[in-house]
Amino acid sequence: MLLGLLGLLRVNSLRFVAHGLFPAGAVVGVILAVCAWRALGAGSCATVLPLGLPDLPMHLRLDALSAFFLLLLGSVAAAVSIFSAGYFRTGEGTAPGLLSLQYHLFLAAMAWVLLADDAYAFMVAWEVMALASFFLVTSQHRVPEVRRAGFLYLLLAHLGAIGLLLCFGVMQGGSWQFTFDAMRAAHLTPGWASVAFGLALFGFGAKAGLVPLHAWLPEAHPAAPSPVSALMSGVMLKTAVYGLLRVSFD
Repeated sequence: MLLGLLGLLRVNSLRFVAHGLFPAGAVVGVILAVCAWRALGAGSCATVLPLGLPDLPMHLRLDALSAFFLLLLGSVAAAVSIFSAGYFRTGEGTAPGLLSLQYHLFLAAMAWVLLADDAYAFMVAWEVMALASFFLVTSQHRVPEVRRAGFLYLLLAHLGAIGLLLCFGVMQGGSWQFTFDAMRAAHLTPGWASVAFGLALFGFGAKAGLVPLHAWLPEAHPAAPSPVSALMSGVMLKTAVYGLLRVSFD
C-alpha cells in the first residue's frame, strides 16, 4: 500500500514507477512469501486493529489456511511485479503513478482478505479488491470494449458482494456478532446452514467465474493488461476459493 502511495509523488514518472516501485513490490512479494512459508507450521495468531467504526474494530488472524494462500499471493506478486516493470514501459492509458497505486492497492487488498477475521474487515477488503482491479482492468478506458468489460466485471463483482453480505447476515445466527469466531459458534438449523452455503457459493462463485456467473471472465481478461490478468487468474480467483473454504469448512 505504501508503495502505491509513493507513486502519487511522481504521478507521470514512468522511470520512477517501472524502475523503482515495481521492483520494490517484487521484493515485498518475496518477503511475504517467506513469512507465509514460515507461518504454515507455526500455529495461528490474531490481533485487533482499532480501525473502522467505533463498535466494529478489525479482527485479523493468520493460520495455516490463510498462510498457504498468502504464500501463493507473495510468490505470484513477486513474479508479476518483475514482469510489470518492463510491461508498463510505454506509459499508455492510466498515468504511471496512479497505475502503481491501483496495482499495489490490489495486492494489499488481497492480503487483507486473507487475513480478515470478521465480516466487516472481510467485506471492506473484498470491495477494495474489486474496485482496484476494476480500475486496473479499465486502464485503457478510452477503448469502448474495455469500458464494457469493466462495467460487466464490476456489476457481477457487486452482485457477488451482496450475496456475501446476506451470507454473513445468516451466519451470525441472531447473535449480531460478526467475528468469524462468533459465527463458528452460532447454531444454525440445517435449513439456514444450506441458505448460508448457497449465498456463499453465489458470492464467491461470481468472483471465481463459476458457470453461469462467468460472463465477466472472457470480457475482462483480454481487456486487462497482461500483468493484471495474471494476478486475477493466479491469485484473485483463488481468494474466492479461500473464502468458500473458510465459510464452509473452517
